[in-house]
Amino acid sequence: MVGATGLQGGATVRALLGDNAPVRALARRPDSDAARALTDLGADLVAADLDDPEGLRAAFTGVDGVFAMTTPGNDQRTDLEVTHGHAIADAAAAASVPHVVYSSVGGAERHTGIPHFDSKRDVEEYLVARGLSATFVRPVFFMDNFAQFMTPTMEDGTLMVRIPLPPGIPLQMIAAEDVGAVAAAAALDPDRVAGGSIEIAGDELTGEQIAEAYQYRYDVPARYEPLPIEVLGSDIDQRAMFEWFAHLPAFQADFAATRALAPRTKTFEQWLVTRPDL
Repeated sequence: MVGATGLQGGATVRALLGDNAPVRALARRPDSDAARALTDLGADLVAADLDDPEGLRAAFTGVDGVFAMTTPGNDQRTDLEVTHGHAIADAAAAASVPHVVYSSVGGAERHTGIPHFDSKRDVEEYLVARGLSATFVRPVFFMDNFAQFMTPTMEDGTLMVRIPLPPGIPLQMIAAEDVGAVAAAAALDPDRVAGGSIEIAGDELTGEQIAEAYQYRYDVPARYEPLPIEVLGSDIDQRAMFEWFAHLPAFQADFAATRALAPRTKTFEQWLVTRPDL
C-alpha cells in the first residue's frame, strides 16, 4: 500500500481492513502519528521510500497486490511524480506483484494537457509497458478540496462559496473515502472493473448547487461567487485544470459503475453531513 498515510491511501487501508483483508502499509516515516494510526487499525507497517528502489522492491515482495498513487507534491514536481511512478512499477515488476491498482485521475487517458493529469497518464502507460497486470481507478475532483483549499467563508451572515468555475458549469466530484472503497473493491477482485479502468464520481453539481447544499447543511444563507481564472496567477497546472473544467465535457465518470463497486458512495450533500458544524 503506497500512500497509506494520505487521504486516498488511508481510505483504501480502512476499506480493505473492513473486508478483513491483510494490509502491508508503506510509510516513509513509520513513527508519524498517521503511520501509528494505521498500526492501531490492524495494518502491518513497513518503512519504505519511493526514492529507495531496493527497499521498495523488498516491501512489495510476497504481497497479493499493490495499491499505489503518486502526486506532484507541494512543489508541483510532475517530473518527480513520474519518477516515483516508474519506481513503483519497476519495484512491482521486480517483486513479481500479481496486480497493481493505481489511483490516477479522471481524464488522464484523454490527453488534457493538464500537467498533473499527464504525469499520471505517463505512470499508467509505464505500468502497462512493464507488463504488469493493472487496474486504473480515475477519480474526479475531490469533495475534500472544499475542506482544505476551498473552504467557504462566512461574510455578513452569508456563507460564500468561491471557486474559479463559471456559473452553470457542472463539476463532477467524489469523496476521498469513496475512492478508497472503489480501490479496495478493485484490489480484491480486479475482474469487477471492466476493461481495467474506471472513472469514478459520486455527484455532479454547479457552483450554485454546491452553495445550495451548504445552505441546506448549515441552515444559513449561502451564495456562489465564481472567481476569475486570474486568481490562480502563474499556477500553470491549476489554470489548465480549471479551464478544462469550464469546457464541457470535462470529467466523464461512470456513476452507475462507481456505485456498483462502492454502494455507499456519497453525494455532496451526504459528504457535507460528515463535516463539522460552522
